[in-house]
Amino acid sequence: MKKILIVDDSNTNVVLLEAILVSRGYNIQTAFNVNEAYNMLEKERPELILLDLLMPKVSGYQFLDQLKKNNETKDIPVIIVSAVTDAPNIQKTFEMGASDYIEKPVDIKVLLSKVEKTLN
Repeated sequence: MKKILIVDDSNTNVVLLEAILVSRGYNIQTAFNVNEAYNMLEKERPELILLDLLMPKVSGYQFLDQLKKNNETKDIPVIIVSAVTDAPNIQKTFEMGASDYIEKPVDIKVLLSKVEKTLN
C-alpha cells in the first residue's frame, strides 16, 4: 500500500483528496502545515507528497525548496496541488523539483492519473 502525504492548510481540500485516494487503496497521511509535515517525515517516508503552495507561516514553495535540498527527502516525488495557475509560478515549481502540477479545483480523473503515473 503506497503512502501519500497530503500537505494543505484547507481541511476541505485534505478531506476531499484523502477520500479520493483512500478509495483507490492508498495509505494517506495528512498535515495542515509544514511543521506537521516535517514531524511526519521524521517518523516515516511517503512515496509521494501532494503539496499546496499557499499556506500560512511557511509556504509550499519554502517546503519544496527545503525538501529538495535535503539528501534524505530530495528523492520523494512532489505533486503541487494549488490554486496558483499562472505559468511563471508553475514553471518555478518544476525548476525547484516538483514532479507534476494539479490545479484547484481538483479534477479527480487528472489527480488519479498523475498520482498513478508518478508512483509507477
